[in-house]
Amino acid sequence: MEKTRLSNLLLAVVALLLALFPLVDSVFYTQLLTKVLIMAVFAMSLDLLVGYTGLVSFGHAAYFGLAGYALALMGPKYEAASLWWSLPAAIGACALFALLTGTLVLRTRGIFFIMVTLAFAQMLFFIFHDTKIGGGSDGIYIYMKPEMKLGDFVLANLEKLEHFYWLVLVLAAAAYLLLRRVLGSTFGRALVGIKVNEHRMRALGFPVFRYQLASFVLSGALAGMAGYLAAVQYGFVNPEILSWHQSGAVLMMVILGGMGTLYGPVIGAFAFVLLQEVLSNQAWFGPSAKHWQLAMGVFIMLVALYLPQGLAGLLQKFGRKPEAAEAADE
Repeated sequence: MEKTRLSNLLLAVVALLLALFPLVDSVFYTQLLTKVLIMAVFAMSLDLLVGYTGLVSFGHAAYFGLAGYALALMGPKYEAASLWWSLPAAIGACALFALLTGTLVLRTRGIFFIMVTLAFAQMLFFIFHDTKIGGGSDGIYIYMKPEMKLGDFVLANLEKLEHFYWLVLVLAAAAYLLLRRVLGSTFGRALVGIKVNEHRMRALGFPVFRYQLASFVLSGALAGMAGYLAAVQYGFVNPEILSWHQSGAVLMMVILGGMGTLYGPVIGAFAFVLLQEVLSNQAWFGPSAKHWQLAMGVFIMLVALYLPQGLAGLLQKFGRKPEAAEAADE
């Protein structure tokens, strides 16, 4: 109980510091932290599949990119779309696509599951890349950020950096709390049981396929929310956000932070984005900065070798009491 109270207090302090960040720091770092928070939502959505359901997807960028294209194609070209309908519509499109693809891909297992998820993502990539639906390989611009109004009253002007940052922070916190609630429920415990021993859970009478499909749809919907926010931030979408590179990057965030911890992917997103920013800084590393992927790969490899539980494992290690102390408490 005391550990839970301390954990909640720490989360509240972190949330407060993040909320105050735009008031004390520069535009560049506020934009960077906004990107980190968006990628954290994306990573948490994949961790629901990989870390808790035991399904390794290599096509998760399909939902991330689809939401961005949904915003660009559904909204007026030279007018601001309403956030109240465009965000649910983009998330709904991703949830529907996840439902359709999940019904098919969940009939496979192991490497076949990985390859089929990749195939669906690549299919979507080439639909937007090779046709004029979303501007082809050049992509499409989103000229105005969505508006948040109640009647004539403007709740937030998303053209202002700090307003958009706070919206992203609220939605990221909501995604974290939602997943925390879901994973703490009977449904969440059943998912972990399916990951550990699918055959035993099926023998106990659990509808394994439906549980996995629900997890797949929720994961796709949250990835869609992240993709929507990314499209709003950059004001531009192109087929690259659907590519296997994007799916690989978010999988690296989950592995780097620590699978099956929920907060691990958040740490992984922070580490991945910030490391990318540091390692690609030409002012610090000169011409070698263009090879930042090599240094990133070495770092991730070292984490995988020496920290199998990811960076979150360090927090668990420092937060764990020695065995003698635990015995004394008992």
